[in-house]
Amino acid sequence: MSQMEEFSVKIDDKNDKDDDVQDDDDDDFDSDKPFNGKPTMMEVSPNEKYLVAYNKEDNSILGWSIENHDEGPLKLDINFKLRDIGEGTLYQMCVSDDKKLVYTYGIHKTKLAIHDMMDRDRKITVDCDFTDRCDYCTFNLKGELILYCDPYIYIYPTKTKRNKWKYKRMYEIPLYFMPISISPKDKLYLYSNNSIYEWDLNTEKGVKIFGNDKEINPNLEDELIYSKDNIQISRNENLVCIKIDSKIIVYMIDLEIQVASLDINYDIQLRTFVKHPVLCPLLFPLLLSLFKNKLKGEFWDECKGKSLGHLKQSDQLSKEFFQNYIQVTDDYVFGFPDENLWKIDLKEVISNILNVCSSFKNSDESNNNNSDEIIENWYFDKKETYKSCDRLNLLLFNPYAYPDVIKALFHETISNFEYKNKLEVFGNLKKWKVIINNMGEIELQVFKKLNDINEWKLICKMVEPESIEGQSLVGIKLFDNSNIIILTIWGVFIYHFNENNKFISLIYHYEIYLYDEEGFLRDYKKAFPDPAILPLPNSKSFRSDIWVSSIKNNKELMLKYGVELLKFAIRKRKPELIDEVYEKCITYFKEERNNRMFLSIITSIMPSLNEYYPEYIERYSLDTLMITYSSIYNTKDDELHLDSFQYEMFNLSKSIWWAKYNAFMNQLYKDHKKILWILNVIQILIILPIFPIYFATLYMLMEFDFIIVYDKKVDKYRDIFSSLYFSVYNFFSNYKNSSMIYFTNPYIKFITYPKDYNWFLELIKPQPSPFVETTMNRDIYKTWDGEAIINFKWNTYGKYYYAFIWILFMAFLGCFTIAATTPQQYIDDNIQKQLLVASVILGFIHLIFEIRQIIYDANKWIRDFWNMFDVIAYVLPIYTSIIWLQTNEMNTIPLLSFSCLFLDIKFLLFFRAIEYFGVYFAIIISVAQQIISFLVVLFIIIISFAHAFYILLIPRTPFSFDERTNNNDPNNPWNLASSFNLISEDGSVNPNPYIIQPPNGNTNMFVDFRTSLFAMYKFLTGDSSALSNWTYVDNPALAILIVLFSLLIVVYLMNLLIGLLNNAIEKDNNRVSYLIQKAEILAEIELFYLFPYQRRWETWFPEVIHYSADVDKVREKIKEMIKNNEWDINDESKKNLMKQLNIQHFTNKNTL
Repeated sequence: MSQMEEFSVKIDDKNDKDDDVQDDDDDDFDSDKPFNGKPTMMEVSPNEKYLVAYNKEDNSILGWSIENHDEGPLKLDINFKLRDIGEGTLYQMCVSDDKKLVYTYGIHKTKLAIHDMMDRDRKITVDCDFTDRCDYCTFNLKGELILYCDPYIYIYPTKTKRNKWKYKRMYEIPLYFMPISISPKDKLYLYSNNSIYEWDLNTEKGVKIFGNDKEINPNLEDELIYSKDNIQISRNENLVCIKIDSKIIVYMIDLEIQVASLDINYDIQLRTFVKHPVLCPLLFPLLLSLFKNKLKGEFWDECKGKSLGHLKQSDQLSKEFFQNYIQVTDDYVFGFPDENLWKIDLKEVISNILNVCSSFKNSDESNNNNSDEIIENWYFDKKETYKSCDRLNLLLFNPYAYPDVIKALFHETISNFEYKNKLEVFGNLKKWKVIINNMGEIELQVFKKLNDINEWKLICKMVEPESIEGQSLVGIKLFDNSNIIILTIWGVFIYHFNENNKFISLIYHYEIYLYDEEGFLRDYKKAFPDPAILPLPNSKSFRSDIWVSSIKNNKELMLKYGVELLKFAIRKRKPELIDEVYEKCITYFKEERNNRMFLSIITSIMPSLNEYYPEYIERYSLDTLMITYSSIYNTKDDELHLDSFQYEMFNLSKSIWWAKYNAFMNQLYKDHKKILWILNVIQILIILPIFPIYFATLYMLMEFDFIIVYDKKVDKYRDIFSSLYFSVYNFFSNYKNSSMIYFTNPYIKFITYPKDYNWFLELIKPQPSPFVETTMNRDIYKTWDGEAIINFKWNTYGKYYYAFIWILFMAFLGCFTIAATTPQQYIDDNIQKQLLVASVILGFIHLIFEIRQIIYDANKWIRDFWNMFDVIAYVLPIYTSIIWLQTNEMNTIPLLSFSCLFLDIKFLLFFRAIEYFGVYFAIIISVAQQIISFLVVLFIIIISFAHAFYILLIPRTPFSFDERTNNNDPNNPWNLASSFNLISEDGSVNPNPYIIQPPNGNTNMFVDFRTSLFAMYKFLTGDSSALSNWTYVDNPALAILIVLFSLLIVVYLMNLLIGLLNNAIEKDNNRVSYLIQKAEILAEIELFYLFPYQRRWETWFPEVIHYSADVDKVREKIKEMIKNNEWDINDESKKNLMKQLNIQHFTNKNTL
């Protein structure tokens, strides 16, 4: 069944009259001629059960039950007049399956009315008072009413007996977006800045289905009128056809690309597309409005004349049917060829039109021998011309649409296995022959039947240059005349025959090498467990040069298999192939900016490029720099420089109670002003004492969409404090006014995660995204694109999770610090034990996340200095707390001190995510990484000097610190210890010491090699006390070592170290280092703190993001890049941006 959205040809008869809404006073009437002429408007219920029509001349509504009725005229069910419209105009209407009629009407502003056609005395309203400002209404397949009240969309369940419907969901349309239509399948189509978007109200996922570099309509106020009057959309499961003015765009949903564009004024081109069996059902409703005037000629007259040929009354209806109002749904066509409503099977109509196309095929070929030349500019871009609509046939060919063919081929091969060197298959007037020629090459031949006596003419031949030995063919089947599948002992091949160009191309290949029947059956069943589903080509398939060439030269194949091809080229170290694929992707994107999915081929494989060919990341960053999202830039009051975002529908369902509260307050303002005044007085008395808390609460509720700003006119809010709060909010919002320009981030699908996952495995070893695997690449974050990714992630979820982790650590820090620091007399033992137990629990919580990181990638974890520090900060307090709880004594004072030290420093490290502090942390680490080798050399030299001093100053005779040893060894600590001698009255000094201070390990630090190292460290810091116990005159070797150490280490190497530090700081872009540091934090949060399903949220991890940039800063950045020769001034998109920003570049002076 066709999945085409409900479509109607609208006759626009508006007049500017006004009247107030009145209660319905419907009068039933009978008439043999219900409409005095054609109907003004006609709508079908979502599930095609009921149809209503409206005539503006007498404001009459007619209804027909269309379910369970055969083709032909339908019997009128309901007929009444609308009394509430008065002199106004009915703009739009919709009807539900259970005969609920909803319509908008008015003059200067639209109003909403709802009628139960089964009980017209019943008046139905909607809550929150939207009846005076509704612009659009429709029902979906679930029977829910969807209202658009600029800029909000409300969804109402209608399966209720209440007379007041209450909405359950609410969405906000992004700024500068205008609605085109809402389909019964909850597809919302929006128009903005020359682009069209499709949003799914259920999945809340949107996609850009059309974009034009040339501005269609620059006046924002007229965009709504433009989108309604000039844009029409028809859709099935895989294609969307968009009619814009005189163009029809064909968009392929699964590949997310525009595949065709045709001009409805170009009759032959249009006829070529209508002949396509897939496109005809989509194009038919878009061309209905043209049948009366534009589409003329023998072909179109034949289509109009024979489209209803399957009806018995076709002779009486066909001439006037297409001149009246027609409604097209998924399965039927409804119209008024006479005084009655007719129901006609759409499939039969399409079949009749295709039969007409077939009969005119030979005529067209004879009248235009080179029809290829007339079909231009319809595949991807305007420069490239494909000479045949066969390219569209190839694009729309889907082998999965022929599961029976694939299954039959496998079944026949398995049941009758035989090696062959020749295969033939016959189709409709075509014959395919596949042979292994004398050179061992596979040769494909296509023959065309000439007459009824089985004469065949060879019309095309292709030879695979790869040599194959022996009989290698196994089976063959036709999908259709143009596509064939072949089974061989070296794999599966699908070929496509271009009938117009007489060319055969390979469009699918899966390679398997098999040499016996048993192996064939086993491996084919393993590779194709479900014969109706073809797997992605394996890496072996890309060894075929023809298959690789087919992918490179076919955009559709490149989108399907480009990632696997690039993986193969990297794995096999094929730099030429890598460059070819890269250039193809960039070229295809630059030719048509809507083809952004080509960029995802590169970004998806960026981790491998980062590992083996990192130069391509820098090249990509420069090639895709500053991709303008829109040809205009706007002044906005709520955006910052490099503020990342994605165009999405904002789900504001959490603010339902806020909307109802405002509706209630407005109702009080209208009907009960005294009660409103009393409520405001009570509010003042209650809220005034807690005024700051109230403001903070409003801010938090607004941050999480529990409260929204409906209108910047604060007088819309009837309570005093809300008005005051939004006055302040508006003041600061307007204070930030600046001109912004919008860019598309070229890292398409760079932050997304694989859709298929296992919950248990994700908790142990989560699948990474390309972003996670390339966080250390500096080239990504040198540009605004990388910084915009960081900003998006941080503002979306990063800062909230980071704050939670910080708070959890502060609880850990607080519990342990209080237990360890508070004197015993001020803290109860039970409380102290509870704090220690809490410290152990909280410490293990943090430690679990560290263990998960080690399991995920131990090598990466070890290379990160902060991880080692984190583990020490967690393990020491846990161990200390456990020991303390076991011994119940505070005997682990050194452990306590070190534990508190590491905890305090760990607390400080949390500031590294804040830019003001984070830059300095980044400097510390990046500089340390650069001078680590120098520090190793310095440490070795210090060890060498420590060894020399140790050999020179170590005691040569045995000694003991407990008992005095009296000898002549100058290095004996007892001889170096401080002593006091008696002085006699005549001034002579007694040579025997009177008092001796017992020596210790610090008296001669060179007794032990460990303390000699510490002595050298003290000497390095300027403390030479460890060497002051010896006289330098008596120890010339000691003096020489001191001089050498001072000159080499203290003077030369330390000053050299200072110089290296300065150079390292100046060399590095510290902001880039900070962004890399922040990217690492975000990657850790994503992998180990988010649940697996959260990593698949489209709103948190979208395929495409955009960002705004301050216009003045953009100018400065471009000038800087031109100066540094990083800006390609020959690139057309960059030229346009420079022109837009009024930047002139003088190449002869290399100045601006």
